[in-house]
Amino acid sequence: QVQLVESGGGLVQAGGSLRLSCAASGRTFSLYAMAWFRQAPGKGREFVAAIRWTGGRTYYTDSVKGRFTISRDVTKNTVFLQMNSLKPEDTAVYYCAAALAITVITTTSGYDSWGQGTQVTVSS
Repeated sequence: QVQLVESGGGLVQAGGSLRLSCAASGRTFSLYAMAWFRQAPGKGREFVAAIRWTGGRTYYTDSVKGRFTISRDVTKNTVFLQMNSLKPEDTAVYYCAAALAITVITTTSGYDSWGQGTQVTVSS
């Protein structure tokens, strides 16, 4: 298994930026991909961005393309989510996830481990 610890959430005004981090420990040698999902109050958990651990190919949901950037530091087993031009509709709890085998990148069922979540609040 992989353990995930997130950090970097907070309160920001619309148009501002935040950077989320997620450090992985445990079976990190088995990582296939890491991702960020988010869940707003009263809504389901939705895919935000993902990155393949080998090669670094990235994936984004349409609503964040051009504003969010996912990256990784393989030496530190850490994934980042740089969020720019934040909007009130980005307000949610953001979860880091890790997949240990080839999977469908954009679905929650494709991931084996989850972080505890970090709150991101964007005020208008």
